[in-house]
Amino acid sequence: DEMVGLLAHCTYNLNPAPASIDTPLHAFIPHKHVDHLHPDAIIAIATAKDGARLTHDIFGSKVGWIGWQRPGFDFGLKLGEFVQAHAGMEGVILAGHGLFTWGPTAKECYETSLNTIERAATYLAEQAAKKGPSFGGAAHQPLPDTKRRELFAAVMPVIRGLVGQKDRKIGHAEDSTLALEFVNARDGKKLAALGTSCPDHFLRTKIWPLFVDWNPAVGTAETLTAAVEAALPGYRDAYAAYYQRCKRPESPPMRDANPVVVLVPGLGIMTFARDKSTARVAAEYYLNAVQVIRGATTVSEYVPLPEAEAFGVEYWPLEEAKLKRQPPEKELARRVALITGGAGGIGRAVARKLLTAGAHVVLLDIDPAALEKAAVELREAFGGDRVATGAGDVTSEVDMRRSFDEAAVAFGGVDIVIANAGIASSAPIEDTTLAEWNRNIAILETGYFLAAREGFRVLKAQKTGGTLAFVASKNALAAGKNASAYSAAKAAEVHLARCLAEEGAPVGIRVNVVNPDAVLAGSRIWNE
Repeated sequence: DEMVGLLAHCTYNLNPAPASIDTPLHAFIPHKHVDHLHPDAIIAIATAKDGARLTHDIFGSKVGWIGWQRPGFDFGLKLGEFVQAHAGMEGVILAGHGLFTWGPTAKECYETSLNTIERAATYLAEQAAKKGPSFGGAAHQPLPDTKRRELFAAVMPVIRGLVGQKDRKIGHAEDSTLALEFVNARDGKKLAALGTSCPDHFLRTKIWPLFVDWNPAVGTAETLTAAVEAALPGYRDAYAAYYQRCKRPESPPMRDANPVVVLVPGLGIMTFARDKSTARVAAEYYLNAVQVIRGATTVSEYVPLPEAEAFGVEYWPLEEAKLKRQPPEKELARRVALITGGAGGIGRAVARKLLTAGAHVVLLDIDPAALEKAAVELREAFGGDRVATGAGDVTSEVDMRRSFDEAAVAFGGVDIVIANAGIASSAPIEDTTLAEWNRNIAILETGYFLAAREGFRVLKAQKTGGTLAFVASKNALAAGKNASAYSAAKAAEVHLARCLAEEGAPVGIRVNVVNPDAVLAGSRIWNE
């Protein structure tokens, strides 16, 4: 079990066992309790050029050093021999990988692990205090919070489309203090190009990120988009060349050559993966790698794994077998759906249906309390990473633009827009006030227009097509007594959808309408 960046603790109570190809490596350390750990402070030592010397300086004769070797049967043998030959030691750092400690009881082994990690962390902190700024100091300043959100919203759909032409991706934005410190640093680009070292890191993040050359002091969303578009082909070519240099006859086919991690000065980190959870965890892993780089460069030089060894881990046949055992993706996996009126009866039912089919969902509603209640219900059923919310009025240009921006920051963009927000009204024509007429037109016609317009903007930026669905009404087609304002607005929705289908078809945007009759269960538009 591994909790990257924290203490990851595995304790084994071991007895001698016959060695076989299936014997785990810890079985070669008989009569011991063993911890195998990957905390940042230890990996910083393990990836330092002077790792062996640093290990001795920090721990003396209590902790040893073994040069890099890929985990497996042979390493288990080597580790067992090391322990037997160094009876006075209580642990060993494996270059490029992590820490093993052992002891006669689980408690003593655990305490040794904690003490070893604490000593490493204390040593690195003391050295950092003497050295000054990390990563060569700042070359750029972080953009203001509001500007960063604007840029994330503007560029994430474009990047999502560029990296998702073959397999769609879900995005995650990260602008923590550590992320900004690294992307803004003088040595950030150089250090990022070295790649991550610990196998647990680059299995999540790929061997390197894409570092975008862009000056936040003078750049715009348009120049950032252009910079990413210019950089991606080179990244793909470099990754393909890496695969060709290192592949072996038994290697699995090359996987997606697009980056998982994108670094932008002034802005932060963006990650793109098959779902929100995987993208978020990739960002967390990369920040752990940044902490490792910080520690290693504080006391020495950072040394990544040799390229061939990194490839051997990334394209390990056992890793490929694990990927192949994953269940098939659901029909709407990797899609993001935005639903207006998402807290109502139809909105919640649609959200549940789409989530069941694998989609990520953004609920929009004008009622914050109902919105929160719906979000809690759906997150409990489908997980917190797959449901986002936005409170706003569908008749407001500002609110609708902000809502789609929030969806872009939360998930990288939108693939499905469900225009569903609605009201019900009923009155004879002579009793229908102008205010009531305008209210119907504003919510049921203008609201659908604004949702569609913002949806088209995002879908066209992504260049991967998409879907708009209007929840209209049977009143759009069949005359309804005492419902002229409502029926006329619903009829306008249907014709707007026809027009949008004509506009969207050339770029793969499909537009359809459903025309329900009265829906009572869960609805908030009917009184008793």
